Amino acid sequence: MLAYLLRRLGYALPIMLGVSFLCFLLVHLSPGDPLVSILPADASVELQQQMMQLYGFDRSLPEQFLSWIWRALHGDLGTSIATSRPVTGEVMKAVGNTLMLALLATAIGFFFGSLFGFVAGYFRNSWADRLASFISIIGVSMPHYWLGMVLVIIFSVKLMWLPATGAGPGGSDSWAWDWAHVQYMILPAITMSFIPMGIIARTVRALVADILSQEFVVGLRARGLGEWEVFKHVVKNSAPTALAVMGLQLGYLLGGSILIETVFSWPGTGFLLNQAIFQRDLPLLQGTILVLALFFVVLNLLVDVLQTVFDPRIERG
Repeated sequence: MLAYLLRRLGYALPIMLGVSFLCFLLVHLSPGDPLVSILPADASVELQQQMMQLYGFDRSLPEQFLSWIWRALHGDLGTSIATSRPVTGEVMKAVGNTLMLALLATAIGFFFGSLFGFVAGYFRNSWADRLASFISIIGVSMPHYWLGMVLVIIFSVKLMWLPATGAGPGGSDSWAWDWAHVQYMILPAITMSFIPMGIIARTVRALVADILSQEFVVGLRARGLGEWEVFKHVVKNSAPTALAVMGLQLGYLLGGSILIETVFSWPGTGFLLNQAIFQRDLPLLQGTILVLALFFVVLNLLVDVLQTVFDPRIERG
């Protein structure tokens, strides 16, 4: 196992280097002036040159990339152009907010996705199977920014049950796990949960249908085991794959929630990326993408390790 972990970490290093290089290159090749958010419209040429030198934009792209990578290895992702605050602090604060929301959304999606998947797999070709499959297809196909706006109209505007935007009465800086703050998570978490719910439901249904058709299940029933005992064996055999899918969905939610966090003004990485894009804040944009890529690689490694724990048949030599 130790050799496998070291090998996976060795694979992660070139992946991170490639991701950081593509991120740096694409951001710098996009049109626009990165200093437009802080320079006045009538800024002199001398002031522009001074600011370019201050942020290092006057150097060649290879020099800028090597300097950025060297500082990133030491935990310094630069300074935000728009706010003049350290990028590392801004990103880690946003990652914490997104992680809370993504974990809740993944838990909701995994619970209902597994429920629908097991029902559809056990009762194949029945009305329950068709209903669960229909719900899973809706979850994958529905535009989630549209769903978020619909939920806001229904539960915030019409019924006035839940707040529409924000991260609590005092913002994310004064976050506490009480109803006054948690209620701000409900609508965005439900909106985010639809994608993992649909994918997990379809995956679990296929797994359960395949496992129930195998010979060992027939043998278990022939030995007189009840359906509850058979169900536990089915869960045990389907858990590793379902866990892997859940881990991947959590990774996607960490980096793919820009529209949802923008709709609900949730101060996470998606909202931060949206602001950085429109403000052309290159240090903030690069730092956010790099940290999200790192989280995704680490999450995949953790999922592989947990799969080995749940299924000893998987060898990680």
